[in-house]
Amino acid sequence: MPQDTPASRTSVTVIGLGAMGQALAGAFLNAGHPTTVWNRSAGKGDDLVARGAVRAASAAEAVRASDLVVVCVVDYDASRAILEPLAADLAGRTLVNLTSDTPERAREAAAWAAKAGVDYLDGAVMVPTTVVGTPDALLFHSGPRAVYERHEDTLRALGGQSTYVGEDHGHAALYDLSLLDYFWTSMAGLVHAYALATADGVPAAAIAPFLKANAGLVLSLVEETAKGVDSGSYPGDQGNLAMEAAGIEHIAHAAEHRGLDTSVLRAVHALAARGVALGHGADSWTATVEAARKPGA
Repeated sequence: MPQDTPASRTSVTVIGLGAMGQALAGAFLNAGHPTTVWNRSAGKGDDLVARGAVRAASAAEAVRASDLVVVCVVDYDASRAILEPLAADLAGRTLVNLTSDTPERAREAAAWAAKAGVDYLDGAVMVPTTVVGTPDALLFHSGPRAVYERHEDTLRALGGQSTYVGEDHGHAALYDLSLLDYFWTSMAGLVHAYALATADGVPAAAIAPFLKANAGLVLSLVEETAKGVDSGSYPGDQGNLAMEAAGIEHIAHAAEHRGLDTSVLRAVHALAARGVALGHGADSWTATVEAARKPGA
């Protein structure tokens, strides 16, 4: 049986050596993959080179070094500027773009790659740099299933929770943005809750345990809410939207009385009020999805 050695593992090129790019290249090195790196500006990647990575003199040289090329830069404008001049060098290779952007930009990049004869996967890294390469690291990948499966073992060096989410190249970005939509609105609520409590002299730490319990309640509703969104059924027997909108108004009034910014709360109340206006006052909070889909209603 052939021995699995670094020389027998897939060689990989990583383009872009910001904090995330360096974490990705480091994960490939840790897994024993021969790794070539390149960055637009000099002075990055010394630690990777010291660990065995090869620093390419140019982007074209970096691409030619491997059949699997991973790019992770600030946005798709940056990746496009780097990659489009390299179309001939990339032809016949697999390009995995882990740059964060929109589904539309991902699909545009996939169309360009198809014309250039490049196998293309789009992806998203859902964890901080310190988690990349661990069993807990979650990454999304989308594009042709056959291309993903061909490189799945290599890509799993980046995280044990690497997940394929479909043939549509835009889906990795869609999953990414959907999760971040939830994360950042939740973080806004968390910080605002602390602002409200501390405005009356209650330490944030005093309500922290109760917020953890409340977060558990939200988690318990994730699957049920998904079913309601997918089915279009929003039974309000356990709590209706009209009452919940009134409750949000009370919170906003108390926050304004204390001189706090209420722009996020007012936006949430407006969403609920629009749901009521659309005829969902007797339905559950999940019915606000209809208001989200009809912002001009």
